[in-house]
Amino acid sequence: KKSCVEVHGGAVVGTLASGSNPGSAFFFVWSLHDLDSSIDEDNNKLAYCVTDVPPWYLCILLGTQHCLTAFGGIIAIPLILSQGLCLQHDGLTQSHLISTIFFVSGICTLLQVTFGIRLPILQGGTFTLLAPSMAMLSMPEWTCPAWTQNASLVNTSSVEFIEVWQSRMRALQGSIIVGSLFQVFVGFSGLIGLFVRFIGPLTIAPTISLIGLSLFDSAGSSAGNHWGISSMTTALIILFSQYLRHISVPFPTYNKHKKLHTSRIYLFQILPVLLGITLSWLICYILTTCNVLPADPDHYGYLARTDLKGNVIEQAPWLTFPYPGQWGIPTVSLAGVVGILAGVISSMIESVGDYHACARLSGAPPPPKHAINRGIGIEGLGCLLAGAWGTGNGTTSYSENVGALGITKVGSRVVIVASGVLMIVMGVLGKVGAIFTTIPSPVMGGMFMVMFGVICAAGVSNLQYTDMNSSRNIFIFGFSMFSGLVIPNWILKNPKAIATGVVELDQMLQVLLTTSMFVGGFFGFILDNTVPGTKQERGILAWNKAHEDDCSNTLESGEVYSLPFGITAYFSTFSWLRYIPFCPPGLQNSLEPKQPLENLQTPQFNIGIGP
Repeated sequence: KKSCVEVHGGAVVGTLASGSNPGSAFFFVWSLHDLDSSIDEDNNKLAYCVTDVPPWYLCILLGTQHCLTAFGGIIAIPLILSQGLCLQHDGLTQSHLISTIFFVSGICTLLQVTFGIRLPILQGGTFTLLAPSMAMLSMPEWTCPAWTQNASLVNTSSVEFIEVWQSRMRALQGSIIVGSLFQVFVGFSGLIGLFVRFIGPLTIAPTISLIGLSLFDSAGSSAGNHWGISSMTTALIILFSQYLRHISVPFPTYNKHKKLHTSRIYLFQILPVLLGITLSWLICYILTTCNVLPADPDHYGYLARTDLKGNVIEQAPWLTFPYPGQWGIPTVSLAGVVGILAGVISSMIESVGDYHACARLSGAPPPPKHAINRGIGIEGLGCLLAGAWGTGNGTTSYSENVGALGITKVGSRVVIVASGVLMIVMGVLGKVGAIFTTIPSPVMGGMFMVMFGVICAAGVSNLQYTDMNSSRNIFIFGFSMFSGLVIPNWILKNPKAIATGVVELDQMLQVLLTTSMFVGGFFGFILDNTVPGTKQERGILAWNKAHEDDCSNTLESGEVYSLPFGITAYFSTFSWLRYIPFCPPGLQNSLEPKQPLENLQTPQFNIGIGP
């Protein structure tokens, strides 16, 4: 096979293992250490590097795999949000939300790969924004009316019901749009380096861990609808991801040299969540068809049936075209914006870590500052689009697809472009979103049990960079974690305790103090930056090690991270652009020849296939 750029080593910052969604945390935490050993065994060689273009059929196949790998995290977000939006009994609207988040994720992926960090990294919904969103929707003024919790009383086509959920969605949209503008500014202005300087492992660890812990109620409620089914789902995911991950499965493949033949792939390692959900879903369908599961809504286990939303598939249109403002004009509240900002900051820090991991596993040099700035800015733009379209969430980099790069040994960004196109197609096909809404609640609960638990552990794993023999660090982490549990719990039980006399301030404090990740992260940030301690003790030295190499002027870096379509070459005629934080420095040394903008052509990539 073609000899590729060597995979660059170096430490990986702690946020790599966390991700911003349950699927990414779950996949990445168990795969990264295995990938290190497999990469060494293969002499650090990849089949296709970042700038290579694999055969079209391989792009489609691997692009589909990346979509399926991110499947759990993408569909979990709208299904959990539906509880706060009073949509538990409106499957059709849930299918619209799923279609919308797939559509927007596809657009954001294309933007990120083409104009952002330019690495093969997927974009999708983020759990760092889900936590403050649920906190906002738990405020007294947004509490769901009692009648929306009773399926027999809900008329999904009534004007009253539509206004109930759309008013909540519009409030979320406005907050996400304003919060995303902050991320756009931080990215394109280059201020992300300032955030990274002050935010270390002792801030990130409680922040990420509390994302998972704060969602225990959602996991318990879903799993508790039928503990047998949820336990089976959990057991299957654990079986596939932990016990069978090193077992390869024969798979038919084709190339022009060997023609049609079989090759062995690690199917269980790549798609454990999808396989676990699909098998449990199938078993629930069989039990429903055989009337093993109760048909009486008052009986335990009724929610494990697969025919509860069977009419949704019939009602859903074959084609649906999500568009900005489809739920109405967004509204803005100070409380919502501040809460979303807390999630945006956390998401930015995580993404920087994901960029370095992706570069390392895709055979690219470490991302230079201008590429990181551009990547964060494009992620902010993605959140802006998500807010405008009305997903109820934002977008961030998915770590599970980073892990898949090391398994497939294909680091081409063209594969991720294929994934983006596929997600757009899935968003347009309304029946696809409708099918996902029929997944029984206990099956999703079993998935949440595994994923949310691993998010907690992924957050704790960031402490490996710190000296945990230090009483200072033990105190900071322990106090931050405990405060992040105690304070939100007390505020939720005493919602009228905050009464400053200023309604807007009361709402803002309500959202912040009921968001566990903010409370824990805030105490971790303040204590870590004020309590005396050396950089080595705090873990800052190891944390920043992956950021030390700035290869912005190397030949490889210019080829990978320069702007596409000859834009870099055109910009090289303007010397002042080198001072723009998101533009590549030293543009005159770019690999791309100078040419007028009107004569620009799409750069051609070499495909090398050898013995």
